Amino acid sequence: MSDARKPDPARRSERSRHAILEAARALIGEVGYGKVSIEAIAARAGVGKQTIYRWWPSKGAVVFESILALSQDAEGGEVALPDTGDLEADLKLVMRATAAEFADPAFDAPIRALTMEIVNDPGLAAQYHERLAGPLDEAKKARLRAAQEAGQLAADADLDLVLDVLYSPLHRRWLHRSGPLTPEYADALVDVTLRAFRP
Repeated sequence: MSDARKPDPARRSERSRHAILEAARALIGEVGYGKVSIEAIAARAGVGKQTIYRWWPSKGAVVFESILALSQDAEGGEVALPDTGDLEADLKLVMRATAAEFADPAFDAPIRALTMEIVNDPGLAAQYHERLAGPLDEAKKARLRAAQEAGQLAADADLDLVLDVLYSPLHRRWLHRSGPLTPEYADALVDVTLRAFRP
């Protein structure tokens, strides 16, 4: 067999990895996290169970990786918030997109599943913070720092607290299913946050 026709193990591995992550997301959406098993993911992806365990130690780890891959595909790599010079407009754009994402069934089921796993798995929680939540929070704080420098946000504002005030009500409403995640709700959260932290 010529070199041009030899199978490429790296390409095959990447195809298998992609199929596993797609299968995990699809199954969670179809049957719910509780009914998804490593065996079902393997069958849907067309791989052996051992292939999954070679890369991930648990179902929760597969789900996390599937969400991370989805986020990276959507963001195209480096994360940065818009900076038009208008903090209110930029935050409303971001919060509307966040509310829409949480309301999207394609994101809702896997994110709920991941949330349940994080509650019970400190190792997965640490990985989630290091690889997804931490970098996202740093990108958000970079935009808030720019707003502080421009005089649009109080210079002494605690940026972690700003993020808590901005995002926690949205997360609570989503988690408890206590109300709709509308653009108007997203805008109201920005308005409340800016009233609290403007100079």
